[in-house]
Amino acid sequence: MNASAVIRDATPADLDAVAAIFAHYVTDTVATFEETPPTAEGWARRLAELTDRGLPFLVAEVAGTIAGYAYAGPWRPKPAYRHTVEDSIYLAPGRTGEGLGRALLDALLARCAQAGVRQVVSVIADTGHDASAALHRGFGFTPAGRLAGVGRKHGRWIDTLLMQRDLTATPRT
Repeated sequence: MNASAVIRDATPADLDAVAAIFAHYVTDTVATFEETPPTAEGWARRLAELTDRGLPFLVAEVAGTIAGYAYAGPWRPKPAYRHTVEDSIYLAPGRTGEGLGRALLDALLARCAQAGVRQVVSVIADTGHDASAALHRGFGFTPAGRLAGVGRKHGRWIDTLLMQRDLTATPRT
């Protein structure tokens, strides 16, 4: 990991940077199926909702700048899913390959376990790059299925890869 990176809880002061990072993925990639970037106010609502649920929302700060973020949100709204979350990890453009995604995911999983989460699901858009799936495999996530052509963005149909990690089991490497 970038030795100067600090992984910490997100605060309202971080949300302009979070919004800017995510806006890149919304407008320029198919990594998210969002089509309109949420505002900092939208991120403030998400931070408050996750905090109220006891779920983590973390940022990676390098030299005073937010270089990425990660959070765990409810997998589905039905009460029976309350012990299952979906992880989201995004890095600022130009900040990949520094170990920040690994540091964020490591801290996120630890915080999820502390919060009583049992299962973490990752929904990865099949962009033709393996970095996100490889990152998750490195933390013991296993493939749980593929949904073909479920998203349409930037004029193309996109599959999603589902991966899952049981936090009560020893991860497989």
